[in-house]
Amino acid sequence: MPPEAGGSDGRRRKGEARRRALLDAALRVVGREGVSAVTQRAVAAEAGVPPTAVLYYFPTVDDLLVAALLDVNDRWVAAVDALPADREGALDGLAALVAGSAEHALAEYELCLLAARRPALRGELDRWWGSLDALARRLVGAPDGPAATAFTAGVDGLLLRVSGGGLDPARARAVLDALLAR
Repeated sequence: MPPEAGGSDGRRRKGEARRRALLDAALRVVGREGVSAVTQRAVAAEAGVPPTAVLYYFPTVDDLLVAALLDVNDRWVAAVDALPADREGALDGLAALVAGSAEHALAEYELCLLAARRPALRGELDRWWGSLDALARRLVGAPDGPAATAFTAGVDGLLLRVSGGGLDPARARAVLDALLAR
């Protein structure tokens, strides 16, 4: 079938779906057992694909972990950057993001620790914190003061806390309001 008839697009979509499934599987393995438990076999089993599929998309486990980190960070930065411009909408949206992150929060922190230990990946942490800092400047009004830093540290703390169990959006919003009230 010629590419213009959709043959290559179908293969491309299938390949993208498989790559996505592998990244999601890696995130589940990291969340459940830690970074050290990520092997090509473990991720393949989690995704329900043959181990060779992992090798096709990610030649090494390290490549898979770095891709998972970049993917997680891309999604979080985009979500924070897309929060509404108004204060109330931004806080409601952030509370929902935090509360909704329970499933993967621990895995995401494990990947952030991986980035913190590797100078080549440190830019990903800086990108995440830069996004949070920009939000804090909008909400706090003092660009680089201690209130903005306390707010971003509080958000990071909330994300870590949600990894230990659920946190509903109303409770997350109350905590965000308390952080801004100081």
